[in-house]
Amino acid sequence: MTRLETEFVAARQPQSRALLVALHGLGDSAAGYRWLPSALDLPWMNYLLVNAPDPYFGGYSWYDFYNPQPDADIARSRQLLFDCLDRQRADGWPTEQTVLLGFSQGCLMTWEAGLRYPHRFAGLVGISGYIHQPRQALAELSPVARAQRFLITHGAWDPLIPVTQVRTQVKLMQEAGLNITWHELPKDHTIAPEELELIRSFVMAGFSGR
Repeated sequence: MTRLETEFVAARQPQSRALLVALHGLGDSAAGYRWLPSALDLPWMNYLLVNAPDPYFGGYSWYDFYNPQPDADIARSRQLLFDCLDRQRADGWPTEQTVLLGFSQGCLMTWEAGLRYPHRFAGLVGISGYIHQPRQALAELSPVARAQRFLITHGAWDPLIPVTQVRTQVKLMQEAGLNITWHELPKDHTIAPEELELIRSFVMAGFSGR
């Protein structure tokens, strides 16, 4: 694959250049996030729903979750995501008006972009995921990484990715000077209804001039 497949949902306000790029989790697809625009109810927000590169049981994956050494897959997917973001910039969607949101594997990819992509986002939202090799990521931070805004949420009852692991990673990043808002929620490995208002408020804060 030379580029990621995407699905665009236009804002109700046609002149807006605000963009939310949504990255799904393991086995899901862009189609699984068609509910997001109506749930967030931001009439000025455009959406780019992205398919991960690898087929996986009717959906897609960003990397092989069961591979103990997924470094090559993650690096490949990170470059594909960066290429996708570069195309949006070239097409008139400024990164400074772009929010990147990811769930589970998509959250890991959101971290990859937030820590390494060389342009500042309007915000980065990571849900129910983790950071791949956080100490290596800290050694490879982009020049704008500490200027990024992160909202990271996780379920206290997550059976797939223990919250204690993620809490430790977030603390490490905060101690390194990254601007992270952290929420633990009473949920398992899912996006909870009460989470949507947190996300909506965070996104709106990145466009405070509206």
